[in-house]
Amino acid sequence: MLNQPSSPPPKPITEVWRPELVALPPLTPGRRCVRAFLRGLARLLTFATMRIQVTGLENLPKYGPALIVINHLGDADVVPLLAIAPSLSPIEGIGKIELYDHWFVGPLFRLYGVIWVHRGQPDRKAIRAALEGLAQGRLVALAPEGRQSVIGGLEEGSDGAAFLALKSGASIVPVALTGTENSNIYSHLKRLRRAPVTLSVGKPFFLREQPDRQEMIREGTRQIMETLASLLPESYRGTYRSS
Repeated sequence: MLNQPSSPPPKPITEVWRPELVALPPLTPGRRCVRAFLRGLARLLTFATMRIQVTGLENLPKYGPALIVINHLGDADVVPLLAIAPSLSPIEGIGKIELYDHWFVGPLFRLYGVIWVHRGQPDRKAIRAALEGLAQGRLVALAPEGRQSVIGGLEEGSDGAAFLALKSGASIVPVALTGTENSNIYSHLKRLRRAPVTLSVGKPFFLREQPDRQEMIREGTRQIMETLASLLPESYRGTYRSS
């Protein structure tokens, strides 16, 4: 892996504002069919492009409410996650609003249905949509880092995941990925080889209650990120490497 910079650049702030697009996707019969097709496609892509090792799959619940938190290494993160998604309770994803008009993933995300979010801004509609999904017993997935890592390992987590977990009372399921960096995936594809990838599902847990709400959220974020780090090799722990 490349040496990680000691001070990564600031987290991005969305420059567009399109709140009319933010909502919990309704689970219509048509969307359920599309999601079943896309899960099958994700399994095919995973088999064709990755030599994947999955551990802890028994920890992934078939039903919600549960909040799935992942580390974000590259474009391919969503593919193996969708491939292992339970068919009974499909995963609701949270995606940056900039991808809505992307020529390739935009149509796929719109067909699947994601909760669009404006990064770096107080996006209350996205929060309400995620909480509504959890209240309906869905699985909601997000990357607490808030962006694709620029240091090759875990970046500092934001408080959104902890807030959702504490507000909803949902359990948290950590999912740690290695090998999904763009450099690894695309270099193997160019050589017509499958990239080595690991996916580790940790045991679900709940955040600890504390009298001070702000401290509870900060401590919850720390607990989430350190749990993710514990599922990763030391070289992928980034900001959360042991001293």
